[in-house]
Amino acid sequence: MNSQNPSGYDMIFKVVLIGDTSVGKTNILSKYLTNDFDPDSKATVGVEFGTKNFKIEDNIVKVQIWDTAGQERYRSITNAYYKGAKGSLLVYDITNPKTFESIDRWLSDLKVNGDENISVVLLGNKSDLESDRKVTTQQGKEKAEFYKLAFMETSALNGDNIERAFNELITDVYKNHHDLFEKQAKVVINDKAINLENADENDEKMEKEKKGCCG
Repeated sequence: MNSQNPSGYDMIFKVVLIGDTSVGKTNILSKYLTNDFDPDSKATVGVEFGTKNFKIEDNIVKVQIWDTAGQERYRSITNAYYKGAKGSLLVYDITNPKTFESIDRWLSDLKVNGDENISVVLLGNKSDLESDRKVTTQQGKEKAEFYKLAFMETSALNGDNIERAFNELITDVYKNHHDLFEKQAKVVINDKAINLENADENDEKMEKEKKGCCG
């Protein structure tokens, strides 16, 4: 990281968590960011937002993570937040086949509204509920292979594969967009991190927009 960079990071990108309501997206994000799990977690209204820094090679990467609502009535809102996203965790519930069937629709929304080269990891969540499983691991693998996605099963309750899922996604985004990030880093050096400071302002702006649209 350049020592003249006052923002604490060299580059920034956005990822989104998508999937039907109640698949566990909010708890996945909470487990990842704070190691918390709320068994009484309510359905997300609109979007939730968090950030985390990663060190990849010699760069500090700031990642904006958006947790989107899964209810159909918020679809127009959440679709708008796909814009500019470089990565996505697409989540279904292994105990609920309907959430697995919705994968095709979510991927279609991503294709229409997201980045052309967006990286996607398919997650079968609630692996701790093995006795209630309705979607097999093989089904998940086959769906991922069909769409050429990375795949793993996770548990927001006990943390299984949560950190791995984010790390794999973010590493893939970095790899796929490295040339863009290299250009961004040069701009930061030449312009004394003006772009990164604006990115912080964008975080604040998006947080205000989230509160405005979603209560």
